[in-house]
Amino acid sequence: MALVEKSKSAAQPLVATSVFDKGNFPFKCITEETPCSSCFDSSAPPKPLLIVTPTVTGTYPVIVLLHGFYLRNYFYQDILQHIASHGYIAVAPQLYGYVPSTGPEEIDSGAKVINWLAKGLQSLLPENVVPDFTKFALSGHSRGGKAAFALALGHAKTALSLKFSVLIGIDPVAGANQHCRTRPHILTYEPQSFNLSIPVTVIGTGLGPEKKNACMSQPCAPNGVNHKEFFHECKPPCAHFVVKDYGHMDMLDDDPPGLVGALSGCMCKNGTGPKEHMRKTVGGIVVAFLKAYLNGEDEDLVAIVEDPAVSPAKLEPVEFIRA
Repeated sequence: MALVEKSKSAAQPLVATSVFDKGNFPFKCITEETPCSSCFDSSAPPKPLLIVTPTVTGTYPVIVLLHGFYLRNYFYQDILQHIASHGYIAVAPQLYGYVPSTGPEEIDSGAKVINWLAKGLQSLLPENVVPDFTKFALSGHSRGGKAAFALALGHAKTALSLKFSVLIGIDPVAGANQHCRTRPHILTYEPQSFNLSIPVTVIGTGLGPEKKNACMSQPCAPNGVNHKEFFHECKPPCAHFVVKDYGHMDMLDDDPPGLVGALSGCMCKNGTGPKEHMRKTVGGIVVAFLKAYLNGEDEDLVAIVEDPAVSPAKLEPVEFIRA
C-alpha cells in the first residue's frame, strides 16, 4: 500500500490530459418528469430524471449523481454533459421538491431510482444506446454525497438490484457539525472504517469549511463532517482531491435559475476564479477515475496524481492510496 501526496507548483505541467476538456462523444439531454399516476405505473421513473447520454451507437457505463441539499438536478447540467461527452450515461434524479426530505427518505428515494434504472432506463435512451450496468458508478454532491455513501454502505430500506462499481463524493457533507449530523450517522471517526470494497474518490473544496461572511452562522462544509473525514474513513483504493481556491457550490452551473438557484450562490463562500475552471476540474477528475476503474485506463488518473498542475483549478492536497 503506497500513499501518494503531491502538490506541484511547476509553471508547466509535465503531462497534458484531455479529461478536463469536453470529450468527443456527441450527447443529448433528456428530461423525464414523474407523472401523477406513477404510483400505478411501474414503467415510470419514481422521481424526475435528467439524463445526459451519448447518441452514438454503443454500450456505455452509467453514473448516477445525487444533488445537494435543496438543490435542483439541472444545476449540474454542465458537469453531466462533461461526463457524458467522454462516453458515459449520466443520470441525475430530483429526489425531492421544494420540501426537503429527511436523510433516510432521501436514501430510500435514491434506492428506488437505482432499482428502476435496471428495468426502465433503456426505454428513455436513443436507439442503439445501451447502458452497461456491470460498470455502474454512484456519485453525489454535498448532502447528496453523504446519501451516496449511505447507499453504498447498505443503509437503504429497499434492497438494491444493482451493484456499484465505483463511488464518488463531491464535497460530501454529513451535517452541521460532528455533534449534529443527518441520519443515518455513517461517520465513525475511525480510519478506513467504511465497509466498502469498491474504489472511492472524494473531491473536496478548500473554501467549503469557511463561512461566507461574519453574518453566516456556519460554513457549508464544516470540518469534522466534510470531505476530509469521508476520505479518512475510506479503504484503498481511494483518492482525495481538494480544489483549493473554490467553494462548496462552485461546481454548479453559472447563474442557476429561480429562487433556489439564487440562494445557492449566496449561502456559501465562493472562489473568485471562473466557475468554469471548477466544473472542468471536477468533471475531469470524475472522468479520470471512471476511466481508471471502469475501463481499466489509468493514465489520466496517474497524470493528475503525479502532477496536479495539469488541472484547470489548483489541487492541493492530492492523495491516492492504492490497494
